[in-house]
Order: sequence, then C-alpha cells, then structure tokens
Amino acid sequence: MGLRPAVLLLCASVSLLGGLTFGYELAVISGALLPLQLNFGLSCLEQELLVGSLLLGALLASLVGGFLIDCYGRRRAILGSNAVLLAGSLILGLASSLPWLLLGRLSVGFAISLSSMACCIYVSELVGPRQRGVLVSLYEVGITVGILFSYGLNYVLAGSPWGWRHMFGWAAAPALLQSLSLFLLPAGAEGTAAPKDLIPLQGRETSKPGLVKPQYSFLDLFRAQDGMWSRTVVGLGLVLFQQLTGQPNVLYYASTIFRSVGFHGGSSAVLASVGLGTVKVAATLVATGLVDRAGRRALLLFGCAFMALSVSGIGLVSFAVSLDSGPSCLATSNASQQVDLPGSSGLLLRSSLPPVLHTNGDQGQPVLSVTERPIHPVITASLGPVLNTASPVPTSPILEHTLLCWSALVCMMVYVSAFSVGFGPVTWLVLSEIYPAEIRGRAFAFCSSFNWAANLFISLSFLDLIGAIGLAWTFLLYGLTAVLGLAFIYLLVPETKGQSLAEIEQQFQTSRFPLSFGHRQRIGIQYHRLDVSSAS
Repeated sequence: MGLRPAVLLLCASVSLLGGLTFGYELAVISGALLPLQLNFGLSCLEQELLVGSLLLGALLASLVGGFLIDCYGRRRAILGSNAVLLAGSLILGLASSLPWLLLGRLSVGFAISLSSMACCIYVSELVGPRQRGVLVSLYEVGITVGILFSYGLNYVLAGSPWGWRHMFGWAAAPALLQSLSLFLLPAGAEGTAAPKDLIPLQGRETSKPGLVKPQYSFLDLFRAQDGMWSRTVVGLGLVLFQQLTGQPNVLYYASTIFRSVGFHGGSSAVLASVGLGTVKVAATLVATGLVDRAGRRALLLFGCAFMALSVSGIGLVSFAVSLDSGPSCLATSNASQQVDLPGSSGLLLRSSLPPVLHTNGDQGQPVLSVTERPIHPVITASLGPVLNTASPVPTSPILEHTLLCWSALVCMMVYVSAFSVGFGPVTWLVLSEIYPAEIRGRAFAFCSSFNWAANLFISLSFLDLIGAIGLAWTFLLYGLTAVLGLAFIYLLVPETKGQSLAEIEQQFQTSRFPLSFGHRQRIGIQYHRLDVSSAS
C-alpha cells in the first residue's frame, strides 16, 4: 500500500530537518569557540570540556535512548529530544559562565543523539521498501547541509556583538519545523504492522493471524535465536569499521593539504570547509539517488574500496611530502580579537566532533591544525619531531613536489566522496532495517554507543599512533582496515534493497549467519498479502 504524496513529503522533512539540526549543532562550535575563548578567557582544558561535553551527552543518549524509543515510541522520542534541544539552545544563548555553557552543550548532545536514532527508525518503519532508502538517507544529506549552513551563518555573525549567542540559538529553527511536521504524521509506524499482513507461503514456520509478537530483552541481541546474534555482528561491524578506517582523523589534515598546494592562511581553511563540504553534499545526494537502485551492499563495497585506495594514497604521498602541523590552541591566548571566516578541516560526519579553531598570531586569521579537536590540544608540540615540521623542503624538483601535493588533495576529495557514498548514509539505513520492531530502538542505540566510543578511541589514540609508527604508516593502517571492512561487507552484510521489513526479518530468521547474503537475497520465501478485513 503506497503512502500519499503529502505523507511522503512530511516524512522527507522529518528526516532532512533532523539531519540538518544534527549537522548544525556539530559544526557550530567551530565558529563560536573563538569568540567564547575571547569573552570568557577559556583555557585549552576548558575548550576541551566545552567541545567534549556534546560527545558526553551524545554517548549518554546512546546508552539510555534505546529504552526511551522502545518504551515511549519513535515520534514521542523525537518530540522529547526537540524539547531538550530547545532548552539546551536557550541555555547556551543566555549563558553567562562556563558551567551554563557546559550544561547547554550536554543537553544538546543528548538531544541530537536521541533524535538521530529515533528519526532513522521512525522513517524506515513509516514508509515502504521503495522509498525507505531515499528517505532515511535524507538524514545524512541534512547533516551535510546543516554543517555548511553553520559555516555560512558563523561567517555572517562572526563580527556581531555576542554573535555566538545567535549561532547557538538558530539551531531551534529546524527543530521547531520538524516538530510541526511530526504533529501531522501518525504516531504508529506501518512497518511495525507489516509482519501481521505478510504470510509466508514457504518456510519452516508459518505465521498465523492474531499470533502474539515475540518480546525481546536486551540480552537477546547476543543469542542465536531468530538470527539476533547475526544482526548484532552486522550492526557492530558497520559502525566500528565506519570509525576505524580513520575518517575523523584523516580530515584533520585537510587544511594542511590545501596549504601544501599553494593555498595559505585563511584561504586553506575556507577551501577545506566549503570545498570539501560541497563535495560531501554532492556525494551524499548521489548516494541518496542510488541507494534504492544499486542497493546497500553495492554502495558500501564501492565506498569502502575507494576509501582504502585514497587513504593509502595519502599515506604513500606523505612518505615523500612532509605534512606540516599548525599551531596549538595555546596560541589563542595571545590572539588578536579580529575575527575572520571560521574554518574547519572538513565535514564532520554522524559521530565526529567539531574542530577547535586556532589563530595565527601573525595574520590574525583563523587557521587549522592537526589537533583541531580539543581532546588533545596541549600536546601539539609532541607532533613536531614526528612530522619533521622543522625539516627543510624536500630536495626533489618543485614540479614533482607540486604534483605529489595535488595527488594528496585528489586522494582527500576521493576519500570524502567515498565515505559519503558508502559508510556515511548506508550504515544507519541498514541499522534501521535489520532489527525486529520490538527491540529496534535498543539495538540501534547499542550500536550507536559503540560508534561514539570508537570515535573517542580513534581520536585519543591518534597522536600516540603517529608517534609510534609515523604519519604515513598511520594512513596506510587505515587503508588496511578499510580492506578488512571490504571483506566484512562482502561476506556478512545482507542486501535489503526492495524488501519490506517483514521480508528482512524472515531473511535473518531462516539463516544462522548471513554469510554470502548478497548472493542469496531471495531465499525461496514468498509472500502474499492477507486481506485482514475479510479474514476477520
């Protein structure tokens, strides 16, 4: 049964506006942090706490949000998260001290994490198989647009008195619009009723009308019954490989690579944020158009393969070209109060933290460094010997050096595009499809918590990894991890394109483990729709 165009449009707005809010809140700190540092005299540790508080709130939501989603429903969870976000935005807009800022960021982090889980599940259950891929993927499109929107708004408000208050306050606009759309949509989801009116004609077990649905506990995620363990392996594998391929850390060097090809000072930061942002939006739109045609597996395999090639290419180039690191956040204490265009090392994805804006004391313009995230700003000096920043320019001819730098730039563009086609949108789409409706919220939240935790681990281990094996080998290690992710996707991730949630459910129940699911998408189970009204 198809949905009316008006309902589909409302579903699209819920997904797009939810992603826009998520992306905006992630990136807005890149423009607000410098004026906050100047107004409140924040130290590096205080900047670390301010940015990290959003991650803490998001991690907390991923731990408890699943129970809220399953107990109170998807729509109520989104509306509740929007209420928390509005409260957090109000606190940030009126904050007069660091504790209030921390409370506001903590609330916002909790809200966007809870909303991200509930939105994907709600939309995936409400629409049919033919529209599910596009509409859920619109959430990722919203994230990228939200990040670019925050950069533009940060630029407009950068010179305004108390402009950072308006930066935080504008996040309320998409949240209010999303809440309005939700009030016009049904509270229930069609996907939760799908198993009732789909009766298997062939298989080991035959469903009967009126049969009580199974009730799952959290521990059932680790049991073989109904293929739950297989689903957990697929979900955890996708979110872990999404982070372990080094996506947050590779983008640390975006502005450095732009500088290496001749864009210096503020222009490198502008191109790194706007240029990569535009590439990411375009790639995500391509993925949204192809996800229901090419399929989930095809996009994941394509994206992961090109991620492996491109990040390995950056590693090989860095053997010959020394990538310079920027100044640490300690330089902001002596910075001029002149504010130029806030930049970022690249686009922040579903689980990335915003970078910390650093200032070049000579030019008074924001630039970016390797340690853009304030998780480890105070140890920037240790990167100097590792990256050989004091070493002279390579003795190779200028043309060869330029070609190598441009090769690194091309690899960076390919990497961002490949992630935006594969892991970026498809991971969360698959997670919203593979679990039973009765435990979908808790399962999604469980995988999301590993996503946030893996992101934190990758961030904290980055400098130690560079110190142990060097920058080039670090990128090559990420390339090897992407190759392992490619094998994982090929062997274990099922194709869910064109299938109803009931068919996906049956697919897992009839296989002990989804090995070679891609080759056996239709496993002989056929369905016909039961006329419930006539049967009753």
